[in-house]
Amino acid sequence: MVTAYISGTEHFLAVVGKLSVDDLDKSKTGGWTPRQIIHHVADSEAQSYARLRRLIAEPGTEISGYDEGGWGENQTLGYRVLPIENSLAVTAAVRSASADILKRVTQDQLANSCTHSEAGEFTLERWITVYSKHPVDHADQIIAEL
Repeated sequence: MVTAYISGTEHFLAVVGKLSVDDLDKSKTGGWTPRQIIHHVADSEAQSYARLRRLIAEPGTEISGYDEGGWGENQTLGYRVLPIENSLAVTAAVRSASADILKRVTQDQLANSCTHSEAGEFTLERWITVYSKHPVDHADQIIAEL
């Protein structure tokens, strides 16, 4: 469980580490650029950080969704223009801190659940599956944009 989560982080950071400055704003498919994807991953991981802790310490409560597309296009949030260094630092830090927590999760806690405002019941086990795969999917998306 923790191994897949950690390897997802490593894969994403390795793909991003190979990007040139010119690569950051390319979009072969017309989708988000690597820069936008990197900022999205940081924001998503910040959300996941809080969700994990809520699932463990406050099962039965609500987890709020957010408009990823709206955040990605918001001028003030700057997904199209801001440097990526802070977002990479956020991603690395929150995933490392969450990996520390995952190492302590018991089998019984995997059934802990909260209600996601968009997706309904959301268990800790589902959280692990979703967020282990999330950076891998976005690393693949970055590769497709180049």
